[in-house]
Amino acid sequence: MPCWPRPEVIAHRCGGALAPENTLAGLAIAARLGCRAVEFDVMLARDGVPVLIHDETLDRCASVAGRVVDLDGAQLMATDVGARFHAAFVGETIPGLDAALQRCRQLGLAANLEIKPAAGHEVATGRAVGRQLASLGPAGRPALLLSSFSAEALEAAAAEVDDIPRGWLAPAFSAGALDTATRLGCVSLHLAVEGLEAAHVAAARAVGLRVLVYTVNDPADARRLAGWGVSGVFTDRPDLLLDAIR
Repeated sequence: MPCWPRPEVIAHRCGGALAPENTLAGLAIAARLGCRAVEFDVMLARDGVPVLIHDETLDRCASVAGRVVDLDGAQLMATDVGARFHAAFVGETIPGLDAALQRCRQLGLAANLEIKPAAGHEVATGRAVGRQLASLGPAGRPALLLSSFSAEALEAAAAEVDDIPRGWLAPAFSAGALDTATRLGCVSLHLAVEGLEAAHVAAARAVGLRVLVYTVNDPADARRLAGWGVSGVFTDRPDLLLDAIR
């Protein structure tokens, strides 16, 4: 299994708070800042096309309403999600997974692809993401880490493409989270910063798991976590954290 490059600072949802989330504009900003990696969310459109979006509805990020699973990929990829963020991003639309992967390769960005299935679509989403990545082959995709809060989605993706490392997302540290990450063959455990302790990081590392932490926006927190042996942090403020822990 290829080694995830373990960058210390990972731009959350492509560009963090500096661009419309989960967009190509965010990828460009992350690269311009000097990030080596980004994180983004992937959900399925009604016709099975994987697109970058976090919520199950368009309500928060777009100027139109609707459920992602009720719209085809072409409709979603024509939806403006830039204007709601700032006038400078008018016309920025939801990207398809193919476009995001291609842009990451062009910019030299590794990517943590979070499989974010709508409720009831866990297996279908994991399978579709896995098949798309398998069709590209190692030479056609950037360095990737697959993660999810859904074991079913991760397992379905792994059944289609088994040469991409995986990470287990958990809301908090627990023995169960360690067991699930190990059972799924993960290389990393992704934990919330709230409530995280040095002992939790040590316990994960003791069983061979790297620890990635979300969402860390305070440079002091980032430095503390680095001292605990955390492999990386997801942040909305890569502009603040990059200089803090380099």
